Amino acid sequence: MSKVVILNHPLINHKMAKIRDKRTGTKEFRESVSEVGGLITYEITRDFTTRPIIVETPICETTAYELDKHVVIVPILRAGLGMVEGIHNMIPTAKIGHIGLYRDEETLEPQVYYQKFPKDIIDGVVLVVDPMLATAGSACKAIEILKAHGATDIRYVGLVGCPEGVSRLQKEHPDVPIYLAAMDSHLNEVGYIVPGLGDCGDRLFGTK
Repeated sequence: MSKVVILNHPLINHKMAKIRDKRTGTKEFRESVSEVGGLITYEITRDFTTRPIIVETPICETTAYELDKHVVIVPILRAGLGMVEGIHNMIPTAKIGHIGLYRDEETLEPQVYYQKFPKDIIDGVVLVVDPMLATAGSACKAIEILKAHGATDIRYVGLVGCPEGVSRLQKEHPDVPIYLAAMDSHLNEVGYIVPGLGDCGDRLFGTK
């Protein structure tokens, strides 16, 4: 069973209060989502390995350390884009892939309309980024596709999850750890997380 890490940190909680508030405008919402993405990155990378390198300081040579693996950020379009900048600011050497999914209105299953990944997903650490882990349909499909392309070290990164989504992701991909800023109560009858923060994509891009 994959581990679930809920990041109960004062700065994250403070910014999540702004993200949840329906009065928060698009600009502040987008900035706060990006900032939480950056803060979450510290926890995501806690177990990353490093390798020693020799660098020359203004004083002398010394041993320093750099990341041992490539990092690839893969947002699920479009809401996942909101967290990418914050994560990328912390790991500027990371490459970025993209995956676009939509829900088939008849089968209700996620369908792929776009995918493009750097080759580094095969031997790197892949961060699947999507702010809301609701039904987990999109997350599970995205991870399935990444595994089919050769990814083996995959981590899910989001803002808010619920027991239904976490349970499904753990069941379908027990090898993928889950990192969230908050765990909420449940899904309502139309598939929104309660209390949640509404439609993250619409609030990020001002489309509603």
